[in-house]
This record gives sequence, C-alpha cells and structure tokens, in this order.
Amino acid sequence: MKQSLGAKTLLFPTPVLMVGSYDKDGKANLMNAAWGGICCSEPPCVTVSLRKARHSYDSIMERKAFTVSIANEATMKEADYVGIASGRDVDKFAAAGLTPVRSSLVDAPYADEFPLVLECRLLHTLEIGIHTQFIGEIIDVKADNAVLGEDGLLDILKIQPLVYDVAHKGYHSVGSLLGKAFSIGKSLL
Repeated sequence: MKQSLGAKTLLFPTPVLMVGSYDKDGKANLMNAAWGGICCSEPPCVTVSLRKARHSYDSIMERKAFTVSIANEATMKEADYVGIASGRDVDKFAAAGLTPVRSSLVDAPYADEFPLVLECRLLHTLEIGIHTQFIGEIIDVKADNAVLGEDGLLDILKIQPLVYDVAHKGYHSVGSLLGKAFSIGKSLL
C-alpha cells in the first residue's frame, strides 16, 4: 500500500540547470535552477521556473533571452555556489572561477566550464503561483567535443550530469544504461 505524502514537489530525477543571463547593467549572471526541462519538440523548447524575487527574473524579462547549461560532477561545487549566492551582491562568475562566454545568437552568457549549453530566445512566460515559467526556444545547442560519442551524439556518461534529490537536497550522478528506449517494452506488444 502506498502512503500519502501530500502535495509536494517530489519528482525524480530533477535536473541541475545553470541559467545564464545579463542584468540591466550588462553584468553576466548565472543561477542554479532545478525546476525545468524540455517542454516542446517543435520548435525545440526548454522551460525554467523562477521566483520574481530572483535577480535572474528581471534580467530574462528585460533581455528576452537566457542560456541553460548542464552542471556535471566536475562542476558540482561551482553549480552549488551559484545557487547559494545572489548576483545582486557578487559577480558569481568571478567568485566561482568560471569563464563567461557571450552567446553569439542570444543576449545571454554561459560558463565555458559546463560541457553543454542551450542558447534560448524567450518565447513565453506563464505565471504559476510563486513561480514564473520561462519557455525558451532553443536556438542552438553547443557541446564540448569531450562529451560526444563516436556517433557524434551527446553521451550521457561522458557528460556526467548532476541530478537533484528534492527530498534530501542532494546531488547524484547517472548510472549505466539499463535498456534501450522504445525497444525494451516491445516484448509486451
């Protein structure tokens, strides 16, 4: 029998997303966001949900653009830091030793140290309770060669993305391949 835990934000896994934006003064900022993911295939879109009180909120609204990078095991400390500090008070890129890169396609920065980045143009916003959902059209995806497989596609085990445990507030890694999607279930057809 299942036990009721109530209405809570308990969904597993939750990504650890690095959201990049420029503030009104042109200062590069980066924040850690767990509320997000892919939300549309055509056009390709990603969503992140932020509270209005966050420094990044006004920046994204003003610039109509943001980047989403994937944090990994190698950048866990930096990813955690940008979720603790506020861009209003500190230059997070400098403090974390991250290298800001200006996107050539959208008006937003990303950190060179993260292996994968999605460059996004703000497409829609949706007010949902205490959060605003930002839907960004993915204009381009850039990846370090080191995280590509022999087939030229992204390799999740090379990326080593962090996943966030919302129940215990911890970071985890991904494991080995268990089965091929859209194949393993065919035996039940």
